[in-house]
Amino acid sequence: MNMSELQNKLIAAARAHPPSDRVPYAFEKRILARLAARPALDVWVVWSRALWRGALGCLAVVLVLGAGSLFLPVNGGGANDLSQDFETTMLASVDQDSDSAW
Repeated sequence: MNMSELQNKLIAAARAHPPSDRVPYAFEKRILARLAARPALDVWVVWSRALWRGALGCLAVVLVLGAGSLFLPVNGGGANDLSQDFETTMLASVDQDSDSAW
């Protein structure tokens, strides 16, 4: 069916039956009762859901990085030893002080 034709038929049907000004019996009371019956927002539930989602995301990252460290090839032997570079950098100021003191 043509969408514009369907739209015209629906608009014509809506215009043929205008809405009533009459309010249903006890409408306000029913709405207020529903509003009062709504459960209060539990902050702990919101926090726990967010933390579980974060934990699942972290677990996915750990699994991907772990699989990558197991299956990806290691380049070089020991030419770029990070621990030695780190130690040299951290102890550079100590080595300078000990050289100047002698």
